[in-house]
Amino acid sequence: MASKRHHSSRGFLESENGAIRKSWKNRLKIALVYPNRYAVGMSNLGFQTLYRLFNAYDAIVCERAFLPEASAAQNVPITTVESGHPLIDFDIVAFSVSFENDYLNILSILNQAALPLKAVHREPPFPLVLAGGVACMLNPEPLSPFIDCFLIGEAESLLDNFLNTFDPGKDRRSLLKQIARDVPGAYVPRFYSACYHDDGTLRSFDPVAEVPARVIRQAPGDLSNIPTNSAVLTPFTTFDATCLVEVSRGCPHGCRFCSAGYIYRPPRFRSLDLLKGCLEEGARRTDRIGLVGAAVSDLPEIDTLCRQACDKDIRLSFSSFRADALTPELLAVLKKSRVKTATIAPDAGSQRMRDVINKGISEDTILAATRTLVSAGIPNLKLYFMVGLPFEDPSDIDAIVSLCLKIRRCFLEASRPVGRIGQITVSISSFVPKPFTPFQWVAMHPSARLKKNIRHIRKGLASIANIRISSDNPRRAFIQALLSRGDRRVGELLELAHRHNGNWPRAIKESSLVPDFFVLRERSTDEKLPWDFIDSGIDTKYLIREFRRAAKGRTTPVCSPGTCRLCGACDGAAPESLVAAPS
Repeated sequence: MASKRHHSSRGFLESENGAIRKSWKNRLKIALVYPNRYAVGMSNLGFQTLYRLFNAYDAIVCERAFLPEASAAQNVPITTVESGHPLIDFDIVAFSVSFENDYLNILSILNQAALPLKAVHREPPFPLVLAGGVACMLNPEPLSPFIDCFLIGEAESLLDNFLNTFDPGKDRRSLLKQIARDVPGAYVPRFYSACYHDDGTLRSFDPVAEVPARVIRQAPGDLSNIPTNSAVLTPFTTFDATCLVEVSRGCPHGCRFCSAGYIYRPPRFRSLDLLKGCLEEGARRTDRIGLVGAAVSDLPEIDTLCRQACDKDIRLSFSSFRADALTPELLAVLKKSRVKTATIAPDAGSQRMRDVINKGISEDTILAATRTLVSAGIPNLKLYFMVGLPFEDPSDIDAIVSLCLKIRRCFLEASRPVGRIGQITVSISSFVPKPFTPFQWVAMHPSARLKKNIRHIRKGLASIANIRISSDNPRRAFIQALLSRGDRRVGELLELAHRHNGNWPRAIKESSLVPDFFVLRERSTDEKLPWDFIDSGIDTKYLIREFRRAAKGRTTPVCSPGTCRLCGACDGAAPESLVAAPS
């Protein structure tokens, strides 16, 4: 067990060579596993944060492990980066799960680590298998047969209670029951039972032991004094030795497709003083600092932070910024940082569809941003669009082509005076309905329709110079939807896919489950959903209201924390007079 009073004072690390290496003697041993390759995991700030938080306890030694490279033999045991120990030697194996499509990798890692796949078959001395992360916050059920305990929420509010309760010497069932009962945010699947109607829909989801009926997502209400920075710098990541600094969590804009915009409500921003300190700390390690957040440009003091970066010759990059928030300070830091590509996310081609998804930007704003960015010396643009959005019709697909052509005209006009013409990359992804959003009830479009729309966009832009098109695979998006919207029965299908080395068509053919039931079926707003046992802090009536407003193409103002009670996130209650207001 570990508690706050045992925190060490170790700060951030300079490089992978300086990774935390502690003696194992008399310490709780945790293997922190990212279910993907090293480069992907070490690019994930959430994973790095967990590594730092765990190792801040003197009583804990936390080491990292990753999915082996594709060239590695499948029967090679997975070992940790720091000491080379196999996962089976640890007290806890903790997975940080960001993406549903990594679920298969979790099963592969358990198998390669010589750990039983099913949680019910793992008793001491096997380690306890823990999972958390944004994918688990949305819907842990497809993974539930394989995980002993999920932690639902943000690590800063979860770890102390969990670690103070965990006892490696205790009987596993008794320990898990104590965790489920006494640790807010802990979900232990074995203590819950799901029953179904004859039509396959969920009838009930109830505890079968003395544990809470609902699991409440945990989150710190104030992040102004909680820094979240890269713990380890390495060139072998997407960001190439960049120190990542989280400026905020959540997003005030309420795009109706975006799960992060809802489960991280209310949006919270770091204080300027804290961020200045993070920049100074990062500048002592590298000249490259990446600001991370759902909408970095919404930080109230972003201009001041940009000026500080310019004054200190820091090359600053941004995980995201909105087209309607391009200030002179922001442009100056982009230019000084020698940014070669800027991203604009219209998400939809028509204004009608942007109103449906509550995007909150107009075509004029998108075109103005194009001119501004290119005139500032940024030669390349990347544009993000989705196909398969709710209430989409063929004219909305045509509108994506039309908007891209308008953007290209502005792009060329702004490029000629600077003497260089770059490239526009149009990225097209298939919309996947996600839990805890206003679109959680909608049916995903069939893969054939998504492919047709992608082909239509490609054909419309195929012969246009300076435009390159990339798109996802709708079949892969279908699997993502299955894993994000399924119940615990989908775990059986997941195990079949694992046995067939990721061959989903073969697994689906052999399974008695019909994936279309989970993916392509529109759900009633009064249907019990697999993730309803999680209290996300958002009132379901608010999500229904937003869904109905989307159907009518009505927009909703940006979230204003503390000044309204519409969604329930700020105070846990949304009064009837507001949620019942005309939609």
